[in-house]
Amino acid sequence: MTLHLLALETSSSLCGVALLSRGDDGAIDLKLLEHDAVSEHAERMLPMVDELLELAGITPNRLSAVAFGQGPGGFTGLRVACGVAQGMAFALDIPVIPVPSLQAAAAREHIALSGSAPLQIVVQDARMGEIYLAAYQAGLDSGRAAWQEVQAPILLDAAQLGNWLDFAAQAWGLAHSPGARLLGDAIQACPALADIASGRDWLKVGAPLRSDASSVARLALQVWQEGGGIAPELAAPLYVRDKVAYTTMERELGAGGNPRAPEGFIVLERMQAAHLDAVTDIEASVQAFPWTRGNFADGLQTGYDAWVAMQSGKVVGFCMTMLAPDVAHLLVIAVSPACQSAGVGTQLLRRCEQEALRRGLGTIVLEVRPSNEKALRFYRHRGFELLATRKDYYPAEHGKREDACVMTKRLV
Repeated sequence: MTLHLLALETSSSLCGVALLSRGDDGAIDLKLLEHDAVSEHAERMLPMVDELLELAGITPNRLSAVAFGQGPGGFTGLRVACGVAQGMAFALDIPVIPVPSLQAAAAREHIALSGSAPLQIVVQDARMGEIYLAAYQAGLDSGRAAWQEVQAPILLDAAQLGNWLDFAAQAWGLAHSPGARLLGDAIQACPALADIASGRDWLKVGAPLRSDASSVARLALQVWQEGGGIAPELAAPLYVRDKVAYTTMERELGAGGNPRAPEGFIVLERMQAAHLDAVTDIEASVQAFPWTRGNFADGLQTGYDAWVAMQSGKVVGFCMTMLAPDVAHLLVIAVSPACQSAGVGTQLLRRCEQEALRRGLGTIVLEVRPSNEKALRFYRHRGFELLATRKDYYPAEHGKREDACVMTKRLV
């Protein structure tokens, strides 16, 4: 039976639709339609889908899944692709496969899939003098193409890229072979990046590529082959830039301009005993009933999967997960109050999910207090759903107890 996978990509001005068909013999046929214009995605997308399916001679009910470029990118464009993918998936009762657009851009670069492949650093124009950035390592996993996310998508001032590259070179040893390769449309869109490789022999500048629907389709096929895909109601864009401008009230309170990435860069490291004092201090600063240093030490000794987020040599966040035989249980995650709402928690949560997937675990669960509305919004925004309530799970003030919301997420 032939597999038909529809892919949508609207993270930039390029509106693309691809149909990947794989026969029983493994042969792949890929058809692509594209239109490059700003602010026309909503009116172009569905007619292009109809045209492509008619060209292929198939009806929508023969589709096995719908993939979409998840972002980051333009807010309106991302919502168009996500909304169309959700609508079709609901109607056809098929799964959705979100594909990070920066990873799809990296996948367009033809490189050798081996442990000696250069790190792929993707920079996409985010307008207003800013760029979206992510880094991926290509390789092979059990003989199959694999991409490891080394740097989750972040938003940077274009003028910060040189500093970030120097930071990355030191953090990941990029000064040694095989180095890194810079690609993405920001190379062409941002004049400040013209001489970015000067003085950095380990960095090669590639093509100003953008994600397209064909690369989204090929990456989605890998996910499909591994049994991936999510329910349509769980699909969501990957914005990274949570807001474009401050509200009138925020300006009146002294804010202004466009919220930018924090100074200093985040790198994730395995939690070690040397981190425990800083981790315990952060936990105490955000929880009324915090874990103790002994609790964290016991977790490390037990072998729980634990990470810290480092900024300028300082611990600014952490997470600890129990990877059970059938499910990943996020035990604790916290970010220093001074670094909240800057994407640190998102990077930590993504790492928890990646480690769970590497162990073959398709579900992650956690508990959160019903009174912690900020945390509930954070988890819901990232695809978690309420599963159950545990009565009197947490200690509360005056000797009382508080329930726990049990939340779960199916992992792609």
